[in-house]
Amino acid sequence: MSKSITAKDLNVYYGDFLAVEGVSIRIAPKSVTAFIGPSGCGKTTFLRTLNRMHEVLPGARVEGELLLDQDNIYGPGVDPVTVRSMVGMVFQRPNPFPTMSIRENVLAGYRLNGARLSKSDAEDIAEKALRGANLWNEVKDRLDKPGSGLSGGQQQRLCIARTVAVEPDVILMDEPCSALDPISTLAIEDLIADLKNEYTVVIVTHNMQQASRVSEKTAFFNIEGTGRPGKLFEYNDTRTIFNNPDSPETERYVTGQFG
Repeated sequence: MSKSITAKDLNVYYGDFLAVEGVSIRIAPKSVTAFIGPSGCGKTTFLRTLNRMHEVLPGARVEGELLLDQDNIYGPGVDPVTVRSMVGMVFQRPNPFPTMSIRENVLAGYRLNGARLSKSDAEDIAEKALRGANLWNEVKDRLDKPGSGLSGGQQQRLCIARTVAVEPDVILMDEPCSALDPISTLAIEDLIADLKNEYTVVIVTHNMQQASRVSEKTAFFNIEGTGRPGKLFEYNDTRTIFNNPDSPETERYVTGQFG
């Protein structure tokens, strides 16, 4: 079930360093939202707060509220592992587990959580997830072969299948096409369009054309100077961000004048 995401005055720290300051945003369920902005402006850091991934770094912490529907994922007693099962992450470079087969890669989330699956349940989950990642027809005859033997674009769709297999509410994607060729990139973009029918999707991208193609809403992050925290400068319908932004900085970025 897809869920909304609401950040309320969120500050993200690494130790004493304030990396991202004062982000307030609401992301609708069953939608695609793109985070854009120059390198070092906090968009990936903020993305990683949405499933508490940034906490794997020592000294990283968050102040403020971050709600999945009405539940604060930073509330007392909330287990980060549970949050990450609800909010899946697809990384910049395809990262299938190299010693696992295609089938084992898809089911890895269940195995890591200690779930016991019957053979028929495992087969059903694997097929559904691979179909959901638009990969089934390409791999159905070699499910026992290593996932690392697939092409780069297929590996990334395998990682997406691994994410959707555990039926999260939200899927985060950190530049999922930056290591891929144009044909594989198009396949991932088509897949994103399908995924939003069931999931809330948030994507970080440096590709302006990609942001305009795949997302309904776009958030522009920037910094006001070297060493300053990243901030959310503007958040609006993607068409507005690219054609009639409020902020001069947004206009300069989307037209390629800096970044």
